[in-house]
Amino acid sequence: MSGITYSTGSVTTPIPVAQIFPWALFGGLLMLLALYFISTEEGAMRLASGLEVHEFVHDGRHLLGFPCH
Repeated sequence: MSGITYSTGSVTTPIPVAQIFPWALFGGLLMLLALYFISTEEGAMRLASGLEVHEFVHDGRHLLGFPCH
């Protein structure tokens, strides 16, 4: 065990913000879309007809505190 040496020669390079920003924006937009479908997809601003979306996100709606009944 005394023959083990650790090399400190590896250097980590930071990821530039210009490469992170598009992915962060895309992820944020997906989250907003998911929040829309969970919270308001059954009223006057309905995008899909029927109750398929409502039934799909029904438990998530209650878990996040959105009323639906």
